[in-house]
Amino acid sequence: MSKRDYYEVLGVSKNADASEIKKAYRKLAIKFHPDKNPDNPDAEVKFKEAAEAYEILSNAEKKQRYDQFGHAGVDGSAGGGGFGGGGMNMDDIFSQFGDIFGGGGGGFGGGFGRSQGRRTIKGTNLRVRLNLTLEEIANGVEKKIKVNKLVQAEGVEYKTCGTCKGQGQVTRVVNSFLGQMQTASTCPTCNGSGQSIDKKPAGSDQNGMVRKEVVIPIEIPAGVEDGMQLNVRGKGNDAPGNGVAGDLLVVISEVEHETLKREGQNLHYDLYLNFADVAMGTSVEIPAVGGSVKFKITPGTQSGKTLRLKGKGLPSVNGYGKGDILVHVNVWTPQTLTKEEKKALEVLQKSENFAPNPTSKDKGFFDRVKDVFS
Repeated sequence: MSKRDYYEVLGVSKNADASEIKKAYRKLAIKFHPDKNPDNPDAEVKFKEAAEAYEILSNAEKKQRYDQFGHAGVDGSAGGGGFGGGGMNMDDIFSQFGDIFGGGGGGFGGGFGRSQGRRTIKGTNLRVRLNLTLEEIANGVEKKIKVNKLVQAEGVEYKTCGTCKGQGQVTRVVNSFLGQMQTASTCPTCNGSGQSIDKKPAGSDQNGMVRKEVVIPIEIPAGVEDGMQLNVRGKGNDAPGNGVAGDLLVVISEVEHETLKREGQNLHYDLYLNFADVAMGTSVEIPAVGGSVKFKITPGTQSGKTLRLKGKGLPSVNGYGKGDILVHVNVWTPQTLTKEEKKALEVLQKSENFAPNPTSKDKGFFDRVKDVFS
């Protein structure tokens, strides 16, 4: 099932500012809050959907990628599954967005919400750079990445925290001129997890974690670009106490192709021909991703002309169409000539057909540039 447009989910236009986006999300979150809709799975789905949309549209960088590439540009950035498919859980939502409602721990100021008790510990993220060839980018590819990550040591055991008795928070009562007041804060012993380490295997750190090399298979979608970051949820460092693993952030690095130059979805190729080829016409093979394309050069083709091979470029990362290969024709002028070659050219030089005679169809440099980018 395809995802709905994030603007449609929140009910705002693409020109909505941060204040409008925040207001729309708050309205939906209150409407579909699970405490207000017990035993209603559809409400919880809509609650998570709204949180995912808000996570993207409230972040300027993610919003820009979404506006440019659609869901494919941010899948994995959002908590709703995306590239890693992990999904955003309720703890994620309340910990990330609870503050916009003005209440602690996700409270909504209306008497309902989540308490600040035991919290889920999340592992730290890992970042790797992945080199991809143009062929891999064009077709999409599965890669197996080796990472050194923190994992729970074999044999580690945890027990209920003795300080907070597993609640994740400690309370204290203070006397004031208004009377007794009770305050709650995160447990300093277990950092809110409600657990402390009971058995720590040799070689593990104070949290019972060890470093281990792990091979992680990931699917790279076709059309990714240099510098784009993909988020593989739950493949980062593990968290102690059976918490939630962090994410693996994969930064794309494009390996430069030998002959093709990339510009978005389009590819550029410089074709060098001799004078006889362009004067009489010829057949050439143009390199393309995954092979080559046969192409005819018509007689009289001018140097500097740009020929377009439709649909032979790269796919869009959001799955909409393909770019082109733009072939730039260059006539190669020999720098040394034999006596026989000079004599032949001297005869041709006096021919009327060799006198420059451009027409309105023969565009100048600036017109050609405009054609390329139009």
